[in-house]
Amino acid sequence: MNHPPSPTAPDPRLLEMLVCPLTRGPLIYDRDHNELISPKAGLAYPIRNGIPVMLVEDARPLAP
Repeated sequence: MNHPPSPTAPDPRLLEMLVCPLTRGPLIYDRDHNELISPKAGLAYPIRNGIPVMLVEDARPLAP
């Protein structure tokens, strides 16, 4: 199911270029939580005002 981008969602072209700063692995956009998920690092990076905050210290650990 395709969802229209939310007003705070980052540009899809930007998302294709971003990687996890910790693992350099790919990120998955979580529309429901407006976060970028790094499965390899087990972290969720917040997106604030449409801008991904790619700081490990601001990332939320994912539940095991």
